[in-house]
Amino acid sequence: MNLYTQKKRWKFWLFVSAVIAFVAILYYSNLLLNDIASEERKKVTLWAEAVKHKAELVNSTTEFFDEIRIEEAKRATQLAKVLKKLYEAGLDEDLTFYVDMLQNNKTIPLILTSRTGEIDNFINIELPPGCKNVSQLPDIDEYTKMNLRYDGNNYVTMYYKESKIYTDLRVNLNQLQESFFKEVVINAASIPVIITDETKTKVVVSGNLDAVEFDSPEKLANLIGKMRSQNDPIDIMLPDHGKCYVFYKESPVLTRLRYFPYIQFIIILVFIIVAYLLFSFARRSEQNRVWVGMSKETAHQLGTPISSLMAWTEILRTSNVDPSIVDEINKDVTRLDTIAQRFSKIGSVPELAPENLVEVIRDFTTYLRTRISRTVTIEFADTKYNPIILPINRYLFEWVVENLCKNAVDAMEGSGKITIEIIEGTKLVHIDITDTGKGIPPKKQKTIFKPGYTSKKRGWGLGLTLAQRIIKEYHKGKLFVKSSAVGKGTTMRITLKKQ
Repeated sequence: MNLYTQKKRWKFWLFVSAVIAFVAILYYSNLLLNDIASEERKKVTLWAEAVKHKAELVNSTTEFFDEIRIEEAKRATQLAKVLKKLYEAGLDEDLTFYVDMLQNNKTIPLILTSRTGEIDNFINIELPPGCKNVSQLPDIDEYTKMNLRYDGNNYVTMYYKESKIYTDLRVNLNQLQESFFKEVVINAASIPVIITDETKTKVVVSGNLDAVEFDSPEKLANLIGKMRSQNDPIDIMLPDHGKCYVFYKESPVLTRLRYFPYIQFIIILVFIIVAYLLFSFARRSEQNRVWVGMSKETAHQLGTPISSLMAWTEILRTSNVDPSIVDEINKDVTRLDTIAQRFSKIGSVPELAPENLVEVIRDFTTYLRTRISRTVTIEFADTKYNPIILPINRYLFEWVVENLCKNAVDAMEGSGKITIEIIEGTKLVHIDITDTGKGIPPKKQKTIFKPGYTSKKRGWGLGLTLAQRIIKEYHKGKLFVKSSAVGKGTTMRITLKKQ
């Protein structure tokens, strides 16, 4: 199993673990939310029942109050009739019954005045100090006025109003209604609630809601629709309002809790991603330091034997050795020196110098032709190109071309054709390297550049990674698979910018 496969499998199991963790969190959170929702539903049910019973109590009290008001109005009318009877009665008539009725009146305030409003008598009321005329009473508008005629056109005026008991009952009833509204809208369960009229278009009172949510008929209808989808409305009868509807929905706390598992998962996911990126960055930095150290040490170690080999080459030239053999040995020594130069430049920003791209590729292909299988041909028609001068690092650029050509030789399994072609544009220069090998499957055309990926039994999976890095980071270009067909071959493209 190569490094890339291990890495891919490790990522897969990390992803599976994250999914399992999320499912477990979601499952447990849903259990918890269901328990909380169940408890809240019980509270809401109790609250709804309490609202219903309180509304019935308010209605019963109102009905009782109305009955008292009717009875008190009857009593006041009877008292008026009694007074009228007393004024109209003759001297020989027994008025004991009527007098007793007046004396038994302990609640209804009565005031008797002359035609001019002068107060003659009063009962069940405290007059302000110095008040002698009804016009001086501040609350005279609350009294009902009745004229009692006697002796022809003469009359006295009787003023009466509701009793203090009735007034207190009315105040208590108003307080009861206010208390009902407060208990509905300011509830301990923090339930958003609105009470509407029978048409469901006018809000009587609301609680735990922002007024912006129902400041237009469309918003109100939308809000009522949402509340109705969660709970059936409670229909109640209210004094001064008639039939009303109580709409309510789940508390904001429960609503926020429903999103908590997803927020928790996002936080965990972000944490995992950040931790993975930091770990990957640290690991890559460590790998880079190791590779740089190994490369520089390799270049240092190669330096001594290469210098020695160069000296031995010069000795061979003076020892009557076949010059062609010495030349080939010199080429290999020069090649070793080039490789040492490549290793020494890893980890540092290479210097770019203007080079003839056609000449660089021609020299490399000339060297490579004699060192690969005779059944593999390399075709580069350098004579058809004009000089193309680009700023490159010759050592590193040759390394990229060498890597691509050697991969092509491996893909053709020692038999086939490699074609190198240069396409010059106005702003870009493309170098296409085409082989007749086994091709690359579409799914792996991007994967081949990942560190650790290799199709070779003894490969490290670093060649194409380093090649792409050299082109992308050092030469500000691109290296990618232009085209590939399984069983037919592959074309790799290098794209460089002109100055």
